[in-house]
Order: sequence, then C-alpha cells, then structure tokens
Amino acid sequence: MPNKNNEEFVASLKRREEEDLIRYLAQKRGLPYLDLTHASIESDALQLIAEEEARHANIAVIERIGKKLRVALSNPDTPEAQAILEKLKQRFTLELFLVSPQGLAFVWERYREGTPSAPVEQGVIDISETKLVDWAHELTRLSASTDPRQVSHIFELLLAWAVREEASDLHLEPEATNAKIRLRLDGILYDVAALPMPLYGLILSRIKLISELKLNIHERAQEGRFTIRALANNIEVRTSVIPGTGGESVVMRILHPRTITLQLDDLGMHPHISVLMAEEIKKPNGMILTTGPTGSGKTTTLYAFLKHVRSSKIKIITIEDPVEYHLDGITQTQVDTSKDYHFANGLASILRQDPDVIMVGEIRDLDTAQTALHAALTGHLVFSTLHTNNAPATIPRLIDLGVKPNIIAPAINLTMAQRLVRRLCETCKIKKEASAEERAFLEEEIKNMPKAYKPQKKSFVIYEANETSNCPACGGRGWKGRVGIFEVFRINDAIETLILGMPSEARIRQEALAQGMLTMQQDGILKVLQGITSLEELKRVAG
Repeated sequence: MPNKNNEEFVASLKRREEEDLIRYLAQKRGLPYLDLTHASIESDALQLIAEEEARHANIAVIERIGKKLRVALSNPDTPEAQAILEKLKQRFTLELFLVSPQGLAFVWERYREGTPSAPVEQGVIDISETKLVDWAHELTRLSASTDPRQVSHIFELLLAWAVREEASDLHLEPEATNAKIRLRLDGILYDVAALPMPLYGLILSRIKLISELKLNIHERAQEGRFTIRALANNIEVRTSVIPGTGGESVVMRILHPRTITLQLDDLGMHPHISVLMAEEIKKPNGMILTTGPTGSGKTTTLYAFLKHVRSSKIKIITIEDPVEYHLDGITQTQVDTSKDYHFANGLASILRQDPDVIMVGEIRDLDTAQTALHAALTGHLVFSTLHTNNAPATIPRLIDLGVKPNIIAPAINLTMAQRLVRRLCETCKIKKEASAEERAFLEEEIKNMPKAYKPQKKSFVIYEANETSNCPACGGRGWKGRVGIFEVFRINDAIETLILGMPSEARIRQEALAQGMLTMQQDGILKVLQGITSLEELKRVAG
C-alpha cells in the first residue's frame, strides 16, 4: 500500500522541478520568473481577462497599479497569448512574468472571488434593463450577502438604483460594522441600504478598477471616472475616493444626460427674466455672470446659454474644471494643473483661437477675472460663474479680487444669482389654505415686489409635500425634481456710475431694487403661489 507521505514528497518534488524548469526558461528568454503560489494576486485585476479566455491562452493579469499591469503567462509566443497582450497594450503598460502551469492553476481558483461571467472593461459598465427594473428587490435581498461572487451584481444594482431614481450622487460611507449607502435626490441625502464591511471592501476594489484608480493606494485621495451604459444612454460618472477613520469613502457624481437637454425656457425663469436673458445673450460682447454656491445649477444655466447662442456662424470655446457634459458644435477644454493649464493661462490661449463666445467655468482669482473682463471689452461675449450669495454681491467680490472698477463697469452686461428648490410632486402634493402667519408673510413679500411681477390673484392657497404617501411618481418622498429661483439685474448707467465709486453690496442692492430687480426670495414666493414648491422649502433654501 503506497505511503501517503511518500506520495506527497514525490508530488512536491515534481512541483519544484517544474518551477526550476520555468525559472531556467525565464532566464533564457530574458523574462522575470514568478512563483504564483507566493505572489500577490488581485481578484479584480483578474477580471480584465475573462476566465475562459485566460485559461485558453494560459495568461492572467495578477495586479494593476494605475495604468501598469503585471501579467503572468506560461508561453508568450502562442497566438492566443499574443492577441490578448496586444489588446491590453492599447490601454496599459505591461510587465510580463513567466510562470508555471501549476502556478496558473492556482490563479484559476482565485477567479471564484470575482465575477466569472465577464471581464471588466476599463471605464465602462453595462446596466441591463432588467437591473433598472428590479434594483429595489434585488439589492434588498443581496445587501446582507457576504458572497464575493455577488460583488459585480451588487455594484451594478447600486448604480441601477441611482440611475432609476435620477440621483445626482451615490455615497458609500464605511462605518464600524457596515458601509452606509446614500443617494442624493433633489439635493437631499437619503439612506437607502447598508453593506457588510467585507463585501464593501470588494465593491471598493471594483469601483477603483472600473474608475481606473490605483488599487493599492489607500492613504490619499483619488479621482477617476467611468461610463454607465444604460438603455439608450451613456451616463458619465465621476468617482472620488478619500481615506477616512472607518476606511475609504466613495462618492460617485452621476452626470445625467438630461441636464444638457435643458433649454433656456426649461430653467424655470419668470417670463420677464427669460426675455431679459434672451436679449442679453444675443449681444456680441460683454460679460454675463451667474453666481451661487456649489450645486445651485450654475453650470446647467451656462450650458443653456451656450446652446441658445450656438450657431455654425460663430466659434464657441469653453475652459472648465472639469468638462462634465460634452456639447456638439462647441470646443471644450479642461483645466489640467499637472500640465500648467489653468483658468488664467488657458483663457489667454483661448483668446488666440479667434472665438466669438467664451465660457469660463469659474472666476477664482485676479488673473482670470482681468483676462475675462478684458475679453468682454474687446469684442467677445463671455459667460462665467462666481461664488457669491446674491447678484449685487458680484461687484464687491470682483473689487475684493483686485479688479479695477473702471474695468468692471463697462465689461459686465448683467449679473444673476440662483438657487435650486425642490419641486412638489404633482401627483401627491397636499393643498392647504395659508395660515395667518404665512398669509402675512406672503402679503408683505408681494407688496414689496416690482409691479411687473406682482401676482393678480388674491387667494392664498398653497401646497406642501406629502412625505408619508406611497406615491409611485415620487417614491413617497413628496418631491420630484428641482427648479431654479433667480435674481437678475443689468448694469445700467446708474449702476455703472455707482461702481466707479467702489460701493458696498447694500448700495448696489438698493440701486438694483430701484431698477426693478425681483429678488430670489420673491421669485420663490411666486413659485409657492403657483404650487411649484412649498413655503418651507423656499425658507430652507433662500432663508
């Protein structure tokens, strides 16, 4: 009867002989040798090659660091291996290692830790119509799973959930025992699920891989992007990963294509303001500034302006940080500090490209402000954004940056401030009569409105959100979408004269109101009376 210890000794001897042979062949071919049974193997990196294809060609990607791959193979000369290597070289730098067949057999076992059905296509993820429909039931069922083979499926369901709900952001936040999953819907964060930490770790690796981030970097922030293929649309996603006390936190910004379909008339401007804006953006030169905090819809507004003026007869160039949406017929450039291409010098380069219309993503410093204003003075129409709380504050802000008042006054045509308020769900919103306190507030606001904007109706029926319903239209949240509230004023002769004296924000505001400016709060009041939003929502956003 054979001795078990002898059999194990013979098998071990054969393995060493095979590894020694491969080590000798590797030296002869000038390739590094690697013993895969003692090597670091990343399950997600394996997915760059489908298991069936990898087995057939005796090749495997064992590690990915940024754009560099470590590739193990037993014979680099076979047609199958050469075909895979050529495909990988189109996107990556390769470091090849010669390995034994028994080492590759060890790798095949690691495929069980990933999703064996398909390879990962860098920067792209497909979401089927089935996932878009069944996301809620499936994700609830799988959120308690610890099966690593479900990683891809769960990740795709999370994305499907976010896409179907039209979320702007998907947050994954690790805590002590679970990772909290939250969606930002209409500007508000909602808790939607929790994942066990072991599963979250695998999903984090999947996110890094698809976003083309470094898998082995855990102590510093990283940014990447990928594309979701869902039904007929390609949806761009920007990924941000930062280290935290509980682990790495992820936020994915979902750039819905519907944003760039919005026209000037879709922004929610009062008809008088819409007409004013249409007149101003037809002018051949001057600057139009839109202001507001991050997430107030400024970029969407500027894109609507660009689409309104777009024509085969003019050249439009943008400089953005980053380019979020791609617009046909417009040359778009992106800030890249690593290549010393930023707003100030990028704008100077753009001016040498003979543009008619320029969009500057944001004015952050004196150099950018001066270059943009001079462009507006020399025959260009310039759109840009600035961080201020309201429209009148634009002028003091530019002066604070160091811009001379005698440049500001003739260069700027119009300034605008905006915020986004949530829209009440038309299906389930609740009608009510305003309380005495609410009525007094509304009456005071209406009394102070410019005559051109004052509503004719005298009733004070308003609406509020039904946040306890099972409404299928809004998912029981009581809200569906957002709309802008705006305040706009032109730089007329009176304000131009005022600017030369370096006025305060209060003085500019006083003159703008005398000009007939509708304030953001007053614009919001009109939308409350129209049943578009609620008084509580307006107070939350506009104070």
